[in-house]
Amino acid sequence: MAAQTLVEKGVQVLMLDGGVTDSEYAGTIPDKDYLTIKQQETNQYEYFIGKNFEGIPFGHIKTGEHLTPPRKFMIDKVRHWMPLSSNSFFPLESLALGGLGNGWGLGCCMFSYSELKEAGLDSVAMNSAYETVGKRIGISGTGDDTSKYTAGHLSELMPSIEMDSTGKNLYQNYQREKGKLNKNGFFMGRPSLALLTENRGNRKAYQYKDLDFYCNQDKSAYRPTFTIDDLKLKSNFTYIGGLVVLKFEEGANSIRVECKRQDNYETVVFECRKLVIAASCLSSARIVLRSFDAYNVQLPIISNPYSYLPALQPYLLGKDTDQRKVGFAQLSLFYDPDFTNTNVAMSSIYSYRSMMAFHILKETPMSTKHGFEFLQYMMPAFTIAGLFHPEHGGPGKYLELQKTAGSITGDVLHVNYKLTDAENQKVAFNERKFTQALRQLSCFVLKKMNPGHGSGIHYAGTLPFSNKNEKFKLLPNGKLGETKNVYVADGSGFTYLPAKGLTFSLMANAHNVALNALQG
Repeated sequence: MAAQTLVEKGVQVLMLDGGVTDSEYAGTIPDKDYLTIKQQETNQYEYFIGKNFEGIPFGHIKTGEHLTPPRKFMIDKVRHWMPLSSNSFFPLESLALGGLGNGWGLGCCMFSYSELKEAGLDSVAMNSAYETVGKRIGISGTGDDTSKYTAGHLSELMPSIEMDSTGKNLYQNYQREKGKLNKNGFFMGRPSLALLTENRGNRKAYQYKDLDFYCNQDKSAYRPTFTIDDLKLKSNFTYIGGLVVLKFEEGANSIRVECKRQDNYETVVFECRKLVIAASCLSSARIVLRSFDAYNVQLPIISNPYSYLPALQPYLLGKDTDQRKVGFAQLSLFYDPDFTNTNVAMSSIYSYRSMMAFHILKETPMSTKHGFEFLQYMMPAFTIAGLFHPEHGGPGKYLELQKTAGSITGDVLHVNYKLTDAENQKVAFNERKFTQALRQLSCFVLKKMNPGHGSGIHYAGTLPFSNKNEKFKLLPNGKLGETKNVYVADGSGFTYLPAKGLTFSLMANAHNVALNALQG
């Protein structure tokens, strides 16, 4: 988004990127829906479980284990080029073209006035940027009980996607119980998604193939690569992939940016007048710390606590499966106990089919044969609620870059993440409240799954906003403290993380930082 804004303003833009792409599975999945492929295609195992069975997780489920084989490229080369050490924080990072945006769940939420203020963001500028970004990427949504939490009141919205039986049954139950639920602070509605329900240029309306975790043949789901491909057609934009940016050095009239090539480890240097860093808050921290030769310096970090609640809707047990199925979130459930749109907890609700039964087979106390028979009966009723909690920083949440001889970059990022007892109690309280609310909707939680800190893939706050021009802080306009022309356009500056989906706000902030870089 930052690059698009700068290109549209007519300046010369050079993008330096990891640029890893999928060379294994791209173009191999037939243009059919999930059920038809399951019934007809003899080589379906290649993309559903992987040519090397890389889609089958063994042992403890770690962050990223849910990635299907066609999405594994997102995390290629990360351990080699971006080593991270922690026993309490398990993030997902990417060197891919389009980064983690290749796997974005497409949820678009707008932070409220109080949330923006607490995060250090200007509400007027952000609300304007939400509109700009929404028009760029295309958003579908509905005005309903959750509009104030999502992007349901943007000026240009396509109609929401259709729900399958999982969503329809749950939403019907909500309509019956909404009076009691609303009184207790719970509101359910349709999510705003960066997903087209109408044709737009070379992007087609969503086709309900239930292959959302494997491919995007119709380009209905927005991915950052679409923007980059469009920018490559512009004369004032240059893209260079296959790099890892290490550090920068600011001189009197220019900034030197030092990178390594991924193919031969050669060091290459570029010069620019202004530098905009948007490498995710973890890698932006790496770049800034190296640039100031600041090893063993602690920086803060914020990551939303995340858990997911597998549940059953008994009414759907044994029902015929839908031909037209949706892999993206169909419903959002918000918990706003004081009705102020502040410190809201959020759950996104999904069907479960195309991720396939073998992922949960080992959780059943049965033999493989009887387990599959049981799951075939259960799958139409299976519902997943992914639950995010709002998060502040704290003394037990920090990272530091440490030198090491065993890394190609000469260092490793160490992260410590620990909630206080009060924070853990609040998370557990919210989980109980969501479990009770879902039970009221005749959706019964089977167990709580906690994959560990960092598994929610929402990170921020490593270079927090400050009105003071200080090292390792960002001024409100995104400029890095104690620099003249270095800006950081990702979530590094956020001083608070609402539970709402983060990506839409990251994109809006990047647009604003780019505008500020032009004016600075």
